[in-house]
Amino acid sequence: MGEIEGSYRVLQTPGTRLGAQFNAGISTLEPGQSLSANMATGAKSHGRGLQIRVLGLDDSQEFFDIEVWLEPTKPIIKQVRRPTNTLFRLSVKFFPPDPGQLQEEYTRYLFSLQMKRDLMEGRLTCTENTGALLASHLVQSEIGDYDDMADRDFLRVNKLLPYQDRVLEKILDLHRRHMGQTPAESDFQVLEIARKLEMYGVRFHPAADREGTKINLAVAHMGLQVFQGNTKINTFNWSKIRKLSFKRKRFLIKLHPEVHGPHQDTLEFLMASRDQCKIFWKNCVEHHSFFRLFDQPQPKSKAILFTRGSSFRYSGRTQKQLVEYVRDSGAKRTPYQSEGKIAFLFCHHIFSLQLCGFDTKCPLLPQRYPTDKAYFIAKEILTTERTYLKDLEVITVWFRSAVIKENAMPEGLMTLLFSNIDPIYEFHRGFLKEIDQRLALWEGRSNAHVKGDYQRIGDVMLRNMSALKEFTSYLQKHDEVLTELEKATKRLKKLETVYKEFELQKVCYLPLNTFLLKPIQRLMHYKLILERLCKHYSPAHRDHDDCKVADIAAQLQSSLIRLENFQKLTELQRDLIGIENLTTPGREFIREGCLYKLTKKGLQQRMFFLFSDMLLYTSKGVTATNQFKVHGQLPLHGMIVEESENEWSVPHCFTIYSAQRTIVVAASSKVEMGKWIEDLNMAIDMAKKSQEKSNIFLDAGLGDRSSDEVSLEQESEDDMHSSRTSLDKQTHHRANTTMHVCWHRNTSVSMSDHSLAVENQLSGYLLRKFKNSNGWQKLWVVFTNFCLFFYKTHQDDFPLASLPLLGYTVCTPEESDSIHKEYVFKLQFKSHVYFFRAESEYTFERWMEVIKSAASTTGRMSLLIPKGPMEINGN
Repeated sequence: MGEIEGSYRVLQTPGTRLGAQFNAGISTLEPGQSLSANMATGAKSHGRGLQIRVLGLDDSQEFFDIEVWLEPTKPIIKQVRRPTNTLFRLSVKFFPPDPGQLQEEYTRYLFSLQMKRDLMEGRLTCTENTGALLASHLVQSEIGDYDDMADRDFLRVNKLLPYQDRVLEKILDLHRRHMGQTPAESDFQVLEIARKLEMYGVRFHPAADREGTKINLAVAHMGLQVFQGNTKINTFNWSKIRKLSFKRKRFLIKLHPEVHGPHQDTLEFLMASRDQCKIFWKNCVEHHSFFRLFDQPQPKSKAILFTRGSSFRYSGRTQKQLVEYVRDSGAKRTPYQSEGKIAFLFCHHIFSLQLCGFDTKCPLLPQRYPTDKAYFIAKEILTTERTYLKDLEVITVWFRSAVIKENAMPEGLMTLLFSNIDPIYEFHRGFLKEIDQRLALWEGRSNAHVKGDYQRIGDVMLRNMSALKEFTSYLQKHDEVLTELEKATKRLKKLETVYKEFELQKVCYLPLNTFLLKPIQRLMHYKLILERLCKHYSPAHRDHDDCKVADIAAQLQSSLIRLENFQKLTELQRDLIGIENLTTPGREFIREGCLYKLTKKGLQQRMFFLFSDMLLYTSKGVTATNQFKVHGQLPLHGMIVEESENEWSVPHCFTIYSAQRTIVVAASSKVEMGKWIEDLNMAIDMAKKSQEKSNIFLDAGLGDRSSDEVSLEQESEDDMHSSRTSLDKQTHHRANTTMHVCWHRNTSVSMSDHSLAVENQLSGYLLRKFKNSNGWQKLWVVFTNFCLFFYKTHQDDFPLASLPLLGYTVCTPEESDSIHKEYVFKLQFKSHVYFFRAESEYTFERWMEVIKSAASTTGRMSLLIPKGPMEINGN
């Protein structure tokens, strides 16, 4: 295993390609060193050399003299054969799942050349339309803007597609649309299109299954793939595989028993020869090590006389090590250098010079460049836009599919809903693409002199915020959409069933109607992010004025407040049993949370809901639906609240006097008690001043008695045991809504808290570590609705897990935690401890800020009610 080092040039102008007359290598040389001289020197110094030819990804060829090393354990005759005219072919070896995240612009160029080669050789199979689109971007990257004669001359000489003649006019037509696109932007587009194709990075290894059916095996970042022809028929993720091995021509995959059962845990494939079998096995070992391991495997010591089995180990850096390498060597590298490695692999007398590493732009770890705060603010726009687009897809793609499949929604409502949100979704698809490209160029570091300074975001925001004004009329219809959808679900049983079943799907990770509020809430996010950018820039900065976009959110502010209140009422309506028409016009939600109510059996945990006209209290039964049962409904008219701790000898206790009954309740802390008393008195005062009279009619079963004495009711056994259900064991998907979390965390949330949480949504990659674990895990994390949602990547459609934050404290690690890393914050609730690591000081501070807005203060965290004569049934 040897190394070759190369040099290259920077991009000069749009339409001229990067390093065309130089070696297509990845430089690890110091400035001033050259590839040929360096290798020739090595050959002369050590005496025994070998001349090789290297075919680059741009089809240029170079000759190199390399040193030949002899291994003492192998026969010399097998090591000194010198095949004449030996050719190495530079090619990409490890294909990252998202090549758009490659850090270096030059590396992206190399990958786009690999896509070009795969297209031409028929490996990257796709429809003719997609092939023509890829070819059009490749033409733009090679010769620049469209010119009919130049295009036809270029395509006459250069074959980009096997069927190029059939789609020639299509390529030309598409190329016209790329006017002004730089080569770097074209590379980005090629990679973005290619990565979504099923055959991206696929390298076939012919085989047959046990029945003799011809198939193809391939290995990728996620595991092994099985193809029949060009159709993928199976995938075995690394997590499912226990062991890979080969015996002569047989390739064996041993699965974990739970995947296929104890009697089908080994799959067997037959390949043409032992050599081909071993080559594929080695390829699998390397892919698994590169993509899955943190440290490179240590080679086993070799037995000189006797050996059994293969001692092959992957010896290059892993993907995670390369990420660390980028960070640690960033200050020393000159512009346009990269850390990629190149390795030789022997295969049927033809050497394949393969790129073994790629310089992924790590979204997780501190980077030396760029360091400007403006970059990280711009990146926040990108990461949150990715989440926002996924949220829109919950309605435009997933919910639409569900209602169409069951024919559950009337045509009029279909038109109202989707004609309102589809144009917004399409606009933001283009907007995301534009932000993504700008950030990729900003990170590329080699484009500032090409076509303006790309280290800015204000111009992109100004252009798109102006375009967003056209959607004001659509956004104003959201009120009607939300109302009509709610009415229809009450009226149509079939739609109600589809609605409820859809909410149980993993993709619907929040109550469904919250996704309908996202477009207006997103305007608030833009406003807040751009305000941070304006504060960062000096008034003289050319991006400063562009970031002061017109505030279109202001004219929709009142609509947003009304819609959020309506959404909250409809959410509660679905979770409460024993009350109808919660969405009565004029009613406002104020606070929800857990209090302990004094009964004949002592203090019992109850969920309270305060509205502008009444106070509800409920218990949670052990039911499949996870709903709360209403026990009491107290109008605010004439209500009085008094602190009564001394009278009942219960900490944080207060009495609520109403016309119907008097109840004694206790909060989990003094802070919680203060919040409840303050909000209750405010609501009572507002109700007193209101000219409208309450039309709430109490159910007879809830009691209609009036008494100055404390009511100590006997309550059902179901209610007494309801508090024992663990949050982790809930089967109902919507158990992470705030009312359920408040129940289990003994806390409360107000409408103002909800509004603040909406403003503080955040997305991005973080490294997570558990209290007693050694390694850090990369996760795409979304913060919304007082909760962290965890994904493997930003492309996943639904979260793997969630972490409600109510009750948690957030701080920096203590000395005893032994966390010796930068930008780490600690989350803790009782014995549950998590550590998260951000990529920069700015993102660290932002995560701390938004989590503090959702997590509790120290006073809200601990339950201070003593367990004594009065039993506490609760957490």
